[in-house]
Amino acid sequence: MCGIAGFIDYAKSTSPEILKEMTDAMLHRGPDDAGYEIYDAGKAQIGFGQRRLSILDLSPLGHQPMHFGDLIVNFNGEIYNFKEIRKELEDKGYSFSSWSDTEVILKGYHCWGLDVINKFIGMFAFALYDKQIEKVFFVRDRAGVKPFYYFWKDDIFLFGSELKALYKHERFEKDIDINSLALFLQYSYIPGKHCIFKNTNKLLPGHILAFDLKNKDIAIEKYWDVFDYYNKPKLQLTDEEAIQQTDKLLRNAYEYRMVADVPVGIFLSGGYDSASVAALLQTGRTEKLKTFTIGFHENEFNEAPEAKKIAEFLGTDHTEWYLTAKEAGDVLPLLPEIYDEPFADNSTVPTVLVSKLAKQQVKVALSADGGDEIFGGYNKFNQAEKFTTGMPVFLQSFLSGAMSIINPSHIPFFRTKYNFTTRYEKMKLIWEKHDPIQAVKYISQYITETDVESFLGQSFERYHTFFEDGNKLEKNDGIANRLLAVDYKTFLVDNNLVKVDRATMSVSLEGREPMLDQRVIEFVAQLPSDLKIRGNVNKWLLKQVVHNYIPREMMERPKRPFIAPLMVWFRDELKEQLSYYLSERCLAKTGVFDHEPIVKLRDQYLSGKKINYQKLWQVLIFQLWYDKWIEKL
Repeated sequence: MCGIAGFIDYAKSTSPEILKEMTDAMLHRGPDDAGYEIYDAGKAQIGFGQRRLSILDLSPLGHQPMHFGDLIVNFNGEIYNFKEIRKELEDKGYSFSSWSDTEVILKGYHCWGLDVINKFIGMFAFALYDKQIEKVFFVRDRAGVKPFYYFWKDDIFLFGSELKALYKHERFEKDIDINSLALFLQYSYIPGKHCIFKNTNKLLPGHILAFDLKNKDIAIEKYWDVFDYYNKPKLQLTDEEAIQQTDKLLRNAYEYRMVADVPVGIFLSGGYDSASVAALLQTGRTEKLKTFTIGFHENEFNEAPEAKKIAEFLGTDHTEWYLTAKEAGDVLPLLPEIYDEPFADNSTVPTVLVSKLAKQQVKVALSADGGDEIFGGYNKFNQAEKFTTGMPVFLQSFLSGAMSIINPSHIPFFRTKYNFTTRYEKMKLIWEKHDPIQAVKYISQYITETDVESFLGQSFERYHTFFEDGNKLEKNDGIANRLLAVDYKTFLVDNNLVKVDRATMSVSLEGREPMLDQRVIEFVAQLPSDLKIRGNVNKWLLKQVVHNYIPREMMERPKRPFIAPLMVWFRDELKEQLSYYLSERCLAKTGVFDHEPIVKLRDQYLSGKKINYQKLWQVLIFQLWYDKWIEKL
């Protein structure tokens, strides 16, 4: 696991010192080693920089950037099956000087070209310079576990694992894109290829960006898409066959993520996803795996007791930390440094702290992200189906039309309920569209487009996201599979994976995602919807697997989200920060908000009214980010 940064500069004006600053801005991603190299490519100057977190082959032989003939690679991530690929290459006559997966990438490309990517099981984002054909290739893994940002304007191409690397280049422009800000306010993250800045993008998962040095041409090609597997005919398996094959695939995927030359641990929340990782890996092992849990003193948010029971049953070496509001408050000022693009998932604080806890004992931690998106764990899937296909279209149209002429603030009793106005607006839109995928989109929004226009004081362009790609999915099965496919390309990639990558890397801990092995999703995507959501049972298939290892009665309980109790803390320990950054003066200084509706909402919340605190959290996070990276408030 590492951080990479670099440039392609046709003005040839970027100094070695700037490359070093770009790379060292991500010291936390790789404190063990560093490499900085600049190459003359004729018309252009190319810079590759890498910070290394040594996980495989701890010797200097794993140093990067790494060369082989006319090839140079700058790599972030892990190729878990590198030993098998290496054996194939050795059989073809290739020899190796290290036991690093980086060398396998180079020689694999030399042998098979970009087709080598299809052999990789892993998480990766890398740059590969092929001098012979005068091209630089940038590649991101299928699920998007590893990040990759790039900026392209006026003959300068900048790239990095995090935006903070790009910030160090004097020609990078911090020009805020209001349309991307609108996406952030709606979802708490910026989906797809979009970025908070103009002329800056994220390379989408499963894509290759080819930069032709001769003509400055950029071509982006997709090599993998989860939609392709959801669109395949469904496999006809019995329940028991599906359970057995899923168990086998998960066990193999999880074991691959244990490959390391350093200690490995597991984040254990107490839910089915992390329990499956701990159970399948601990079963049959004599050594105790290390598991880590964050707990809260507020019972309604606390899963630590359940996690402890599971750890005791499985026999892991378990560590827990009960988080206080004071400890959360200490993390809050660090969030803009860790998440250098506005990001407001409300579990960032505990995720950062569980990473800090794990780092004291291990260098690699397995997370269980993807379980809800692959196996159907979220209630929003059930709600989307219930509110659309579960109702006659004529009734949906009638209700939506009636709601359009009634002001929700004039409805007695309900207008005083928690977040009623926003929920009212969402339901009106859901019944207007009659589409379960659009229903998930609206359910996923914390702030509606109407409220965003109010907060910004202006209209904005509606950028395309994967929520609009439902028509690319075949309707060859139940609703759930189409909803899962879209969620995999939206919430999973740009919320959950961003959260864990930045949190773990902030303390130089490698976070691995065993459920996101492509073989798992490729298989489960081809299973019928009712193996995932059966009746009122969400995540049915995964639950059957886990029940083979952990007693059903220990696992079955109401699902609790892994979030910090911000709604409690904001009225007490964090009240001062909320009041300051959401003041009229601070809001006006950023120049992107109409302060009046935000200040009004803040005051209503602090006075005890049932206001959705997440709306204020989104704005607060942006303000903290602006204060850190743009201008002091």
